[in-house]
Amino acid sequence: MISLSGQLLVAMPQMQDQRFARSVIFMCMHNEGGAMGLVINKLIDSLTLPSLLDQLGIQGAAISVRTPVHFGGPVEAHHGFVLHSADYVEECTLVVEGGVALTASLGILRAMARGEGPRHSFLALGYAGWGPGQLDRELQANGWLHVASDEAILFDAALQDKWLKALDKVGVSPASLSGEAGHA
Repeated sequence: MISLSGQLLVAMPQMQDQRFARSVIFMCMHNEGGAMGLVINKLIDSLTLPSLLDQLGIQGAAISVRTPVHFGGPVEAHHGFVLHSADYVEECTLVVEGGVALTASLGILRAMARGEGPRHSFLALGYAGWGPGQLDRELQANGWLHVASDEAILFDAALQDKWLKALDKVGVSPASLSGEAGHA
């Protein structure tokens, strides 16, 4: 099995599940036990990071009023995850690959509010999860492409462009993609 940790999953155009249509997912973990990632190009329109910090009783002036909260996926939709550059690490931080880390603690939110957090970051509620072998079957069924990640796609604020940029990274045009899986 080849791990996709640290890579991007790009939904194929025929993705039927509307939660993942035209999604780009950063893969935080992928092993024999399953897979976990965060959708990086969809927002929760009704919530901003400052309003969430206020609800949590975290004070700080370092967060912009326009800082959005991402829809990380449908699993544990009320649980927050901060995907960030690995220049900030706590004891509970999962350092993935390529200088990217994942932290799910109030400590990172407090540090961000004080302006002491990671150089690049975003908060997501929920995550995308797959059981053992499930993601591999979806890849074989032509549900996803995987491409190397980079900071420009990962932390760029232009969410609407991430899907096309990820496809372009491997030289693929959406018009050239087929919903049919090929088998030799």
